[in-house]
Amino acid sequence: MSATIDPAAGTPVRHASGAVGTDPSVYYETFAPSAPTGLPTVVMIHGGGHSGSCWTATADGRPGWAYDLVHRGHPVVVPDWPGIGRSGSIPVDELSAATVCKGLGGLIAAIEGPVVLLTHSMGGALGWIVAEQHRARLHAVVAIAPGPPGNIQPEPTILASTAETITLATPHRTVTVPRSGHVPNAQAFVDQKLIGSGSQFPDAARAEYAASLLALPSALLRQRLNIEGTQARVSRPGCFRDLPILVLTGSHDLEHPYETDAAIVAWLQQSGARAEFTWLPDRGIVGNGHMLMLERNSAEIAAMICDWLASPSDMHARSTLPTSAET
Repeated sequence: MSATIDPAAGTPVRHASGAVGTDPSVYYETFAPSAPTGLPTVVMIHGGGHSGSCWTATADGRPGWAYDLVHRGHPVVVPDWPGIGRSGSIPVDELSAATVCKGLGGLIAAIEGPVVLLTHSMGGALGWIVAEQHRARLHAVVAIAPGPPGNIQPEPTILASTAETITLATPHRTVTVPRSGHVPNAQAFVDQKLIGSGSQFPDAARAEYAASLLALPSALLRQRLNIEGTQARVSRPGCFRDLPILVLTGSHDLEHPYETDAAIVAWLQQSGARAEFTWLPDRGIVGNGHMLMLERNSAEIAAMICDWLASPSDMHARSTLPTSAET
């Protein structure tokens, strides 16, 4: 492991990369404080169309959340999903949610001590399954604009179906998905879904960000959209009992209005989790889209996450959701 310097903070950070040689293999990077702190390791699971690099730098070139959390004392592990980015090739039509969860679970099993699972978007939908499978290792879960589990996600309406494609009506947009291969990131998808209509994503970085995106395997996307009920489901919701979980969402996220992510929190609470919802407008923070870790106020949001992780355990328990759902 080598020591590097974060130019923004001037603080030594131990950095290394490697791979868990399980089947499937998972490439990961580790970031750690220069001296141990005893805080739990944060494993950051990226969303669809991305790799772990979304956690290491913002869209405008500042150090990303991996560094923000290290500077607050947390060791951080940043993987690429199996079959994605640097984790090696898997035949595209064989890449399923179960395969991704198996690989990520193998990584968690290899980490010493308690783990905070930090997920985003489609990584959140997968993260509920990983959390179920490795509940005993978890200190907490932080889910950023997460996909819901199949337990509560409605099936989309199928508008058209051919041997090559399937067209769906979801609550927020119409989607045409190829039945095999990869799904490219159309500019409209980037502008409307990923960046959104908020004010926090730096305009000058739009083109470079769009060019950095990875095509998503169709099999994974079809499961994420819950076509014919195929979204991954939690088989033992009661496993989340007493687990602290934070769901955090911004104001201008097309597919994550207040009601959508509040429903996830309600389901988690009904399952016994100590779950709470941070809707950023309730904190006076507006203009964030889907990619909060890349946006101008990323460090402010990372600090909120660290404060939540540092708070006494009884502060994680909320019996009711926030009432300010008007935004």
